[in-house]
Amino acid sequence: MTLEEVVGSNSTEKKMETVSQALEELLVAAQQQDCLTVGVYESAKLMNVDPDSVVLCILATDEEDEDDIALQIHFTLLQAFCCDNDINILRVSGMRRLAQLLKEDTEDSNSNEPRDLHCILVTNPPVQPLQCQALQDVGSFCEESRCSNQWVPCLELQDR
Repeated sequence: MTLEEVVGSNSTEKKMETVSQALEELLVAAQQQDCLTVGVYESAKLMNVDPDSVVLCILATDEEDEDDIALQIHFTLLQAFCCDNDINILRVSGMRRLAQLLKEDTEDSNSNEPRDLHCILVTNPPVQPLQCQALQDVGSFCEESRCSNQWVPCLELQDR
C-alpha cells in the first residue's frame, strides 16, 4: 500500500464519518420540525403530489433486506423518480441506528406495526424552510458523489 492510498483511504473514512454525523443531525432536526415522511408508500404518495418539497430521499436497508425483491423494485422506482426530479438520494445501512435516531420502537409493546424506515424523505417547506448546516453538508456530499458518477452514494450509520 502506498502513502497516497493510506492517506486517501483515511480522508475518505473521515469524510464518510462527517457525512454520517451530518445525516444524523439532519434527521433529528427534520423530525423536530415535522419535515420527515417515513415509509415507502407514504414517500411515493408525497413525491407524486409535491415532489418540489422533497430535498433528500434516504433508502435504508440492512443485509437481511438485500434479498427482498419487492423492496428493491420500490427502491429502483424511487431512485428513478428522484433522478428525474433532481432530488438527492442516499443509500443507508444501519436500520437499528436509524430507529434510535427517530425514537422508533423496534419491539413495539402495543402490538402496533413498527413504521417502515426503508424510505425516509426530508422535505423543505417554502413557508418555513429547514435552516440546517447538516442539510447543506449532506447535499454537498450527494452532489460530489454525482460528479464522480456515483448517483446513489452509500453511508453506514454506526450503532452507538
